[in-house]
Amino acid sequence: MVRVIAFVALSFIAISFIGVVDVATVFAQDQSVQDQSVQDQTGDEGAMEGRGSGLGVRRGPGAGRGFGRGFGRGLGRAFGQQQQGAATHGHDDRHGADHEVFQFLLSNHDKIRRSVKELPNGVETLTESDSPEVADKIREHVEWMAYRISNSNPIRMRDPLFAEIFKHTDKIEIVHEDTTNGVRVTETSEDAYVVKLIQAHAKTVSGFVEHGFDEAMKNHAVPDKEESAVAVVSRPKIVGHGDVVQLSNAVQQPRSGTKILVDLTRGGEATGLNEGIEKVAKYVNIYGGAGAEPADVQIAVIFHGDATLAVLNPDAYAKKFSTVGNPNLDLLRRLHECGVELYVCGQSLISKGAKPSEVAVFVETSVSAITTVANLQADGYAYVPLGN
Repeated sequence: MVRVIAFVALSFIAISFIGVVDVATVFAQDQSVQDQSVQDQTGDEGAMEGRGSGLGVRRGPGAGRGFGRGFGRGLGRAFGQQQQGAATHGHDDRHGADHEVFQFLLSNHDKIRRSVKELPNGVETLTESDSPEVADKIREHVEWMAYRISNSNPIRMRDPLFAEIFKHTDKIEIVHEDTTNGVRVTETSEDAYVVKLIQAHAKTVSGFVEHGFDEAMKNHAVPDKEESAVAVVSRPKIVGHGDVVQLSNAVQQPRSGTKILVDLTRGGEATGLNEGIEKVAKYVNIYGGAGAEPADVQIAVIFHGDATLAVLNPDAYAKKFSTVGNPNLDLLRRLHECGVELYVCGQSLISKGAKPSEVAVFVETSVSAITTVANLQADGYAYVPLGN
């Protein structure tokens, strides 16, 4: 039995590769140093002859017992050099080998059986296979995980649960023991929160065993940090319009200093609010409160095509469409008050029988839509079309 104070993925942890799964194990594998002699282990163990054919920490007949099978496969100079620098979770020299191991385990998940016993301070798991080849890969994976964690080189950092676990490896104790058909692992912690992480991880690994690649494609929630089953809708800037949901932990957060040009040509029923204007309100609210922090944004809208006449003043609009006022003006006014620049294409306006003097006071008439788009894009505005 080998004791390791670190976190180890139990039977196998799904790793995403390009088009499949994130890399759960990316250890060094440098075949060019397979013949390099291995340094003696520290302490009283002395030099040991490992049973693996490659280099690295291994199990042998000496006084102590290090890692064997897995670490006899490519643990050499390259990985040792990487350890001296900052911890990373990118592709290293072991990437290819671990890719093969995980592809194999995920492809053969139906040949693996696993039991999990929850303890007051962690879990005890048994992961085995009647296939000698699969059992060997399970043991190899566990040993490589032990080495990776003990050297602060995390895995699967896009998955919230795994990212959180690797923040607390110093609080996890793991004991793993090879069995005839696989490996038995006991993971414990004196920290109550870390115990929850250990138990959540154990359930996730069981999901990998049961579902293979389908489970590996998922992100897994951190205990006590699961997303609310019901999204909380808010309208931080434009009350009553442009519903958004705050996603504080999502990627691609709103950035201050963003410039957006909305090319609005979408039409609609004359008696109702133009849906394109509602969408602009959503953009304002996204930058106002859908991210972790509010972000300053400059938004400009150019109306033309079927959206041209949505900016007419109440009397002109009512005369044109036989309505009571213009249903778009209230939201247009609020957008204006939030700093949104509103323009209408003069060419479209006149071609539709209206005049610049009939446009609402907070909307400016431009020479054309094309000059507006060209000028604002030259000023650094990102182009966002909103058509029918």
